[in-house]
Amino acid sequence: MIPLPEMTRMHSRDLKTVGVAGLRGRPMRAALSGLGIAIGIAAMVAVLGISTASRAGLMAQIQQLGTNLLTVTPGQSLFGDDAHLPDEAPGMISQISGVTSVSAVGQVSGASVRRTDKIDPNRTGGVAVQAAQLDLLDNLGGQVRTGVWLNAATNRYPTVVLGAVAADRLGVDGSAEQVYIAGQWFTVLGVLNPIALAPEIDRSALLGWPAAEEFLGFDGHPTTIYERSDDESVSDVRAVLAATASPEHPEQVTVSRPSDALTAQLAAASAFNSLFLGLGAVALLVGGVGIANIMVISVLERRQEIGLRRALGATRGHIRMQFLTESVLLSLLGGITGVALGLVVTLSYAVYRDWPVVLPTQALAGGVFAAIAVGAVAGLYPARRAARLSPTQALATG
Repeated sequence: MIPLPEMTRMHSRDLKTVGVAGLRGRPMRAALSGLGIAIGIAAMVAVLGISTASRAGLMAQIQQLGTNLLTVTPGQSLFGDDAHLPDEAPGMISQISGVTSVSAVGQVSGASVRRTDKIDPNRTGGVAVQAAQLDLLDNLGGQVRTGVWLNAATNRYPTVVLGAVAADRLGVDGSAEQVYIAGQWFTVLGVLNPIALAPEIDRSALLGWPAAEEFLGFDGHPTTIYERSDDESVSDVRAVLAATASPEHPEQVTVSRPSDALTAQLAAASAFNSLFLGLGAVALLVGGVGIANIMVISVLERRQEIGLRRALGATRGHIRMQFLTESVLLSLLGGITGVALGLVVTLSYAVYRDWPVVLPTQALAGGVFAAIAVGAVAGLYPARRAARLSPTQALATG
């Protein structure tokens, strides 16, 4: 009895060879199919990469600015009227144990700032006029972009310092220019850089406290008090801040921590990240459908090749692994391309926004594995369909 030959087994090198040969035979179709995978992976990597860099940049900013700044503002009375903080509120707050610095601004009601006296007084441009204490800039960690800050001499005269947004809206580039406030000309001493923890200052024209009282009829009531304390004392100070600022009506005082708004941006960004990740997953799914489609067409077009290989001794498992390998290789190439594109987008955007360059290693590895998984799933049906073809059927229909 003549023994049957042993079953042959394809090595991984052989699988790679036949898989690459199948893709090289139809390069344009393979490139277009892999593009769908590349777009999906690139979108997911870019979203995760930009999110990681943004989070690192924001946390670095919060750490630099500090989380020990609290603001005190008046709320409303029991009858819905606007409440007022006492004139002595900043001084009383400075007496709290753990407080390191206190400063304040006061809204000058009825005053508008304009570039010239020819502009309608009702067109304020969203710029507020506020009296500012001299230590405000140090307390907020702000910096002067051009010119100088108020001092003990200039805060008594008609001079003003503009926030970053206010200067842009008024068209003021630097110091030594003039703006028109409540019927009087004020000389611009300087322009501030943006202040992350106090965006309301960016939209303000800041005068000295005595000058606001003398020239604009300011009533002397602070409308926002900025307080800094030791990091370990923030919670204790916050608990007594309202009662200290207004002992008679603590319920009419609002206390907040500006850094909480920055921290909230992380949560808001996470919601958008989920949306973009969903869009990336849809693109990845479309790419997988495209690969499945091209592999099915490939099976139909290559029946003669399948029949010839079966006639030469290839088993159903060989044929199945051949087409499955082609699908996985196609997805792998698309995944690597997508990861590269996602990295380029992430690095470019991080450098543009001056964020720390943080690479999401898990996203990079996950992108490649996701592409392989999509390719394997997409290639299962075409591979099984090719394996079911008998040699005679495949050669007859070729």
